[in-house]
Amino acid sequence: MKRIIYILCLAGLVSSCGTTKKQVEQQPVVSIQFNADSAYQFCAAQCNFGPRTMNSEAHEQCGQWIQQKFQQYGYQVELQKADLKGYDGTILRSTNIIANSPLSTLHSPLSRILICAHWDSRPWADNDPNPDNWRTPVMAANDGASGVAVMLELARLIQQHDSLNVAVDFICFDAEDWGIPQWDETGDGTDSWALGAQHWAKSQQQKANSQQPYQYAILLDMVGGQGAKFYQEGYSMQKAGQIVEKVWRAASAAGYGSFFPMKESGFVTDDHVPVNDIANIPCVDIINHYPDCQQSSFGPTWHTVSDDMQHIDKNTLQAIGQTLLQVIYNE
Repeated sequence: MKRIIYILCLAGLVSSCGTTKKQVEQQPVVSIQFNADSAYQFCAAQCNFGPRTMNSEAHEQCGQWIQQKFQQYGYQVELQKADLKGYDGTILRSTNIIANSPLSTLHSPLSRILICAHWDSRPWADNDPNPDNWRTPVMAANDGASGVAVMLELARLIQQHDSLNVAVDFICFDAEDWGIPQWDETGDGTDSWALGAQHWAKSQQQKANSQQPYQYAILLDMVGGQGAKFYQEGYSMQKAGQIVEKVWRAASAAGYGSFFPMKESGFVTDDHVPVNDIANIPCVDIINHYPDCQQSSFGPTWHTVSDDMQHIDKNTLQAIGQTLLQVIYNE
């Protein structure tokens, strides 16, 4: 009798496991294909302007180009300009580039989700192994341009495949990377990162009752690096755990689970923090994590002069872009 009960229980366990696996597999696989070649070109186009450091001509020109690309794909662009104060007192002429979906109107019954990334470049390669480069601007192919490139390709595909059940907006946050450099021992590092996101999040408090709130947000940061993996970031787990689960399951369904380990990483100060804490929008940070990299857990090119197009991997861009298509077209 014990043996029969054991077999029945075991059968029940197998059945249960089979059901769980079947439920995961039943998520419809999105047939729309992300084009990593296109995203790679969007990344290169930003780098062709040079480092997009705050208050530079390259920054101004690239911002205009990003605006025009979103408009080309049918998005209504709002430029949120502000003079923000850097950690060292520098006044930063900041522009958050907000691309609103044609479906994202004040009276639309559709749910809204937000995808965001920063578009400015780090002005100092303060983590470079060569001290002579510590005050050299970073090209920021991965740490900035890659996230914007993925968003532009998503916007292009959304225009071609208008079967979404949600409105997807995009924001390119500015002034994310003016945080206090490692070589500066005099400046005030408090809240010196993610200045554009802080400004936008505060403005959202005023709009909270005037438009459909965002269901959730996804931040893309450093999503094109060679050998990149995307662990589950600490603040994201605390503030938006259900969205983390949604994204990581989508990665598995899309066939890119190997890029998204079911493991937690540390807590990262990034644009998603004010989105979560000030705007009260559950926001997940998809950010690369290299647990075995001695130079930095953000990878070997982080805040170095090597953050260039030679170190961008189309396979990584593909994994991120296809995962996001899997998320938004299953809403």
